[in-house]
Amino acid sequence: MTDAQQLAQQILDTVGGSSNIADVENCMTRLRVEVASPSSVDLPALQGTDGVMAAIAAGSNLQIVLGPGLVDRVADSLESLRAAPAPGASSASVSPEELAARGASIKASARARSDGRTMRAIRRISAIFIPLIPALIACGLIAGINGILTNLGWLPGVTPFLGVLSSGFLSLLAVFVGMNAAREFGGTPILGGAVGGIIVAAGVANVTVFGETLAPGQGGVLGALAGGILAAYVERFMRKVTPDVIALIVVPTVTVLVAGSVTLGVLMSVAGVVSVAIGTAATWLLANGGAFAGFILGGLFLPLVMTGMHQGLIPIHATLIEQTGWTVLLPVLAMGGAGQIGACIALWVRFRSNESLVRTIRGALPAGFLGVGEPLIYGVTLPLGRPFITACIGGAFGGGVVGLFDQLGHSVGAIAIGASDLSLIPLLNGSSGYGWALLGYGSGLVVAYVVGFVATMVFGVSESVRADLDAQAAASPGDPVAPDAPLDVPVTPVAAVSGTSR
Repeated sequence: MTDAQQLAQQILDTVGGSSNIADVENCMTRLRVEVASPSSVDLPALQGTDGVMAAIAAGSNLQIVLGPGLVDRVADSLESLRAAPAPGASSASVSPEELAARGASIKASARARSDGRTMRAIRRISAIFIPLIPALIACGLIAGINGILTNLGWLPGVTPFLGVLSSGFLSLLAVFVGMNAAREFGGTPILGGAVGGIIVAAGVANVTVFGETLAPGQGGVLGALAGGILAAYVERFMRKVTPDVIALIVVPTVTVLVAGSVTLGVLMSVAGVVSVAIGTAATWLLANGGAFAGFILGGLFLPLVMTGMHQGLIPIHATLIEQTGWTVLLPVLAMGGAGQIGACIALWVRFRSNESLVRTIRGALPAGFLGVGEPLIYGVTLPLGRPFITACIGGAFGGGVVGLFDQLGHSVGAIAIGASDLSLIPLLNGSSGYGWALLGYGSGLVVAYVVGFVATMVFGVSESVRADLDAQAAASPGDPVAPDAPLDVPVTPVAAVSGTSR
């Protein structure tokens, strides 16, 4: 078994087995597991599993932080283990207990689908864009380097080469969005790509719809998203009604013809209007709301990450980048993670004698500085309560600073998504160039760090929690607290993973 398979098996054992899992989903860094019976989950054992950076339970929902890359492999292995029959199991011999467990799992799964339709829709849409993030980061970073070299007048023979490397993927982004959208909604990816490709085709300039001549790229990723989803539904319908003997010819032809015609005749125009509205609204908000708008956005981002709703912003970021070359929202929202870093450093300083908490923070901080905030959220600030709030306060003040630069006419933008905190610095750009963008973003980071630190030092921990943490440190100096220690505040989710920094 691979490491991912072994970890998946350990997670499966600690959450109560396949029969107790109602649903499994994953984002870039964590697994979301919906369980039928929360009492069957061995949370301390799950938190102590080697490879699990943090784990927290909220009712029937488990959030298990594994880190980027690993989480995808573990999710695939976990699904395979769930689908495999148990050793020695027989379809002819199923105990009443097993049947009852299966029924509970099905009921919990149905309840999860019913209660979380909005979240599931957000996760489904985000699943279309998340696979594109590595390429967006790579091309964005190359574009950033190319922009710096061009502004400095350095290596004029190399910059055109870098320009092609950075722009190739972005020029065909609609194709990849269409492919992923079709796959996510049960269609054939290449047919979704064929529909998405219509949007960027040069021949679009020869088409007039409702008296308006279309332009290549009009509607952008939103049009490709809608076209890919439509293609999936058309294809699925056609497969149901088309005889197998002619399906190979009829199904793809009708899919591209119908979905492509609707995309060309309706979706491009509608999505174009929506895209322009999004870009105008975001630019207006920060240009006029300035510090106040940045304060609100920066303060709200950590709660969005905690619930997973931040993934719903991915299409908006992609639309802004496609329109103006950068998204002005991401640098503001990134201040939430910076505020959390300040809060966690304050906890490290205040409770440095608590080896368990210090080891947790020390293991999660490197990932936090690189923009992966979930280990700090689920391992430190959220379990302790108040530090999560003081982290949001730090993010709010940092966002206010970045918003102020936007209001003064020096917009701070990111030319790619998927990065945050220090890792976002090479991807900055804005209306006044990289220098002003760096100054605005760097100023926001410093303010978020400092305010998060000070707010946490002053009133970030209640008296009862402070007493528990001090007592915990005094009781077991230098050693992690046992999982069954009489402490109401779960401060040891990643203590067993010493040195983890994924």
